[in-house]
Amino acid sequence: MELTENHELQLEPKPAEELEEKIGYTFKNRELLTEALTHSSYHNEMKSKGSRAPYNERLEFLGDSVLSIVVSSYLFERFRNKQEGDLTKIRAAVVCEKALAKYAEEIGLGLYMNLGHGEVMNNGRERPSITADAFEALLAAIYLDTGETFDTVTAFLMPFITTEIGLVTEAGAYVDYKTALQQIVQQVNGEILEYVLVEAKGPDHNKQFSVEARLNSNVIGRGTARTKREAEQHDAREALILFGELPE
Repeated sequence: MELTENHELQLEPKPAEELEEKIGYTFKNRELLTEALTHSSYHNEMKSKGSRAPYNERLEFLGDSVLSIVVSSYLFERFRNKQEGDLTKIRAAVVCEKALAKYAEEIGLGLYMNLGHGEVMNNGRERPSITADAFEALLAAIYLDTGETFDTVTAFLMPFITTEIGLVTEAGAYVDYKTALQQIVQQVNGEILEYVLVEAKGPDHNKQFSVEARLNSNVIGRGTARTKREAEQHDAREALILFGELPE
């Protein structure tokens, strides 16, 4: 929980100018920055009071694509000997919600966000789902503010990405857990492994998929992610830990 010097919950966002200093970029269109830093909870709160406050979901939608293009381009050039499958796994590891929330935390992004009172009181400034989305929205805001060019957003983003790529490749974090689990299951005849979608919630551009890995109808792993494929990987990893094939 983010506390002030008086050990009180931070109710108001820090000045956006301070964030600009941190990221080394000053916005020409400050409305873009404000929108990127505004959560839907604040929008709803202002709407109930008769005020208008654009929020960051549209920017987050665009930022997701900007992020994918920048990272994909870098991986394509950096790892010339890796096949599409490995490149996809590395990209997924460095643009997942957990990684994005880590990047956001490095710049204290949640401290600058406009949140509804309820979200503030529920520690929304540190909630990974909120800060990860805001990080993508910030990427889109920079992209639009620079005339839809990639140079500035790439310069801002790549220090986070290159560090994370180093960590995930060193740790093997892009391993195909589904394949590893399937190979284990196939050692016993008649075993039935399946992945079952149990829930899909959220708007179309930001759905969260909850999937269960089941072995002979018994749940051996559960995962939630933005894509069914990523959720299935979480399931398989959890199952491998259960079977003692991976450390906890």
